[in-house]
Amino acid sequence: MSTLPFPFVEDPDAPSLEAGRKLFAGQSEFIKGVVAMAGLPPADRPEICFAGRSNVGKSSLINALTGTKGLARASNTPGRTQEINYFTQGPIYLVDLPGYGFAEAPLAVVEKWQRLLKQYLQGRQTLRRAFVLIDSRHGVKKVDDEIMSLLDTAAVPFQVVMTKADKVKPKDRDASIARTRAALQSHPAAFPELVMTSSEKGDGIATLRSIIAGLD
Repeated sequence: MSTLPFPFVEDPDAPSLEAGRKLFAGQSEFIKGVVAMAGLPPADRPEICFAGRSNVGKSSLINALTGTKGLARASNTPGRTQEINYFTQGPIYLVDLPGYGFAEAPLAVVEKWQRLLKQYLQGRQTLRRAFVLIDSRHGVKKVDDEIMSLLDTAAVPFQVVMTKADKVKPKDRDASIARTRAALQSHPAAFPELVMTSSEKGDGIATLRSIIAGLD
């Protein structure tokens, strides 16, 4: 029997689920939005970040993880997140990175926050893992491949989280998963398991919490 590359992560055991629940049971707090590397908070704790194309659902996923509606601003307008947004969650930082790719903003603004994104990924020593969000309706696109190549170069381990699982038909989702698995095989920094989520339905949220708790 052949084994698929980049399988979905197995369901966590009870202790892992409890660790994830406890980590995210505490209050979540927005710390600051950063527009330059000099504005980053002190590197005094582990942090994990969320990267993805504009409108892939980063803010919605952070809200679902923390159980705090409106903690991260969600918008139907691509490119609304134009800075690095820092949140505390117990002993770690959660970091919402600016969306990359298409954005309804002036080109100069887009280029500025994309430079900041690259500087952050290459220079933050306390970064434990990046979660690269991929829309389940589309799979990996060229701009996703570019950010994953940057993570390879920066030697930042990253794990793909498939979002919006409830928004796609099973047949189309299977095709996008296959494309994603094929794309990941050329990225040495890719963690070998995928996570499927739906922020709206809550699918995969407990699993992702347990993964993050295990990185603390």
